[in-house]
Amino acid sequence: MLRLTWVQPEDLIGHELRQAAQDGREPSTMAARWQAAGGPEAPLTAGASPHPVSPYLRLLATDLLDELADLPSTLADDEPTALPRIKSLCPDWPRTGGSRAAWGDGGPPARAKPRAGEGGRGGTPQAPGRATHLRPASPAALEAAWLGRAVGCLLGKPVEKLPLDGIRQLARVTGNWPLTNYFTAHGVPEDLLTRHPWNRRSATTSLAENIDGMPEDDDLNYPLLNLLVLQRHTRTFTPTDVARVWLDELPAGRTFTAERVAYRNLLSGLEPPLTARHHNPFREWIGALIRADMHGWTNPGDPAAAAEQAHRDATLTHTANGVYAAMFTAAVIATAATGDHDVHACLRTGLTVVPPRSRLARAVRQAIRLAHEHTDFDTVVDVLHATYAATHHWVHAVPNTALIAAALTHADGDFTGSICRAVSGGWDTDSNGATAGSIAALLAGSPRVLPERWTAPLKNRLATSVGDFHGTGFDTLARLTHLEATRP
Repeated sequence: MLRLTWVQPEDLIGHELRQAAQDGREPSTMAARWQAAGGPEAPLTAGASPHPVSPYLRLLATDLLDELADLPSTLADDEPTALPRIKSLCPDWPRTGGSRAAWGDGGPPARAKPRAGEGGRGGTPQAPGRATHLRPASPAALEAAWLGRAVGCLLGKPVEKLPLDGIRQLARVTGNWPLTNYFTAHGVPEDLLTRHPWNRRSATTSLAENIDGMPEDDDLNYPLLNLLVLQRHTRTFTPTDVARVWLDELPAGRTFTAERVAYRNLLSGLEPPLTARHHNPFREWIGALIRADMHGWTNPGDPAAAAEQAHRDATLTHTANGVYAAMFTAAVIATAATGDHDVHACLRTGLTVVPPRSRLARAVRQAIRLAHEHTDFDTVVDVLHATYAATHHWVHAVPNTALIAAALTHADGDFTGSICRAVSGGWDTDSNGATAGSIAALLAGSPRVLPERWTAPLKNRLATSVGDFHGTGFDTLARLTHLEATRP
């Protein structure tokens, strides 16, 4: 029997029960009914449980998903999804056409010290409310950002889904800890690989000895799709326009979690924003965040516009904190794209578009604080895992966004330091490496600044099933992105 991942009611219900507890609903009655009927727990790593359930359990799961959707949330006032309500909760929402560095206490926090062998990028953030002259990032800076996204993703691909301890052991046994280079299978004992096997879909293309260009990954597919969205619908696109591009260009088998549920909902005749809510327990996971880069790249110096653009994209598939993660990332990137700010100012600006009492804002603030307080990044990671690992799926947006912010802060925006910290922290390793790499490389400003050991194996070649982009070079993608950034 075909076990279709990420859409079967009996596999969704366990995730929805956990999501309900996180977003302020009381699911205990539904959980008791599911457990009493013998319903299985949510799959830990895969998108489908290994064995089919009875027709009764499938129907029960469907009914419980509907009942859970009707439960009221105690967090609704602090975590809205509608953009006007989000903006009403953000006292430092940036002015369109300007950039704000929200100090919060009237002055910047102490900057993390650069680590040995790593360099940071400086820059004095603007005073709050002062408008900047908007100018697009150069094609060179955008090429660096595309490359940085690819390199960070590639670094994390072999260890995606592995536990934190497994990642550390695999790196240590090959002399690559703290992480400073791509993972390799050379020198890894068989018994360790038995306990912690490489990601089966990625090892053949993303271990150091196997890299031959950038292999296909959803973390690169989505920026390509958003490039198509802008080319076809301009910056005034709607969530429905995003859906049209997906149905035209995105194979259903290349979608996962919230994106696959939304895709199914579209094919069932539902329209946004219901596509994000109907039987979608993954609506606060990381999928919208990994689509946010293009919105930041094409709105340099305008974090408000970048966040609003990311909101229109994200609400096809996500709600609340899943949307905030995309808005935060887009605003960070839009601020970095000017070349005028360091990474700390960029992260502060990102927080200005997130409701301050939301779970995501609290998590990011905690992560940044930890990164300033601890010299050893492993300690930062251990605290984050102690806080979130037991209650959040490894693809949830809240802990992953926090980890990205911590990695960028601790590395002071240095490219190698940022991607290695993001990946070494576990959870969604390829997505976290991609986002950290995009931001840090954009701050670096040119592909020539990125170490050749990272970029040379990519051979300026990207594999994808999206549109006509298969085999395209990152320099070409940068020029296409620059065209959209300069379009009136």
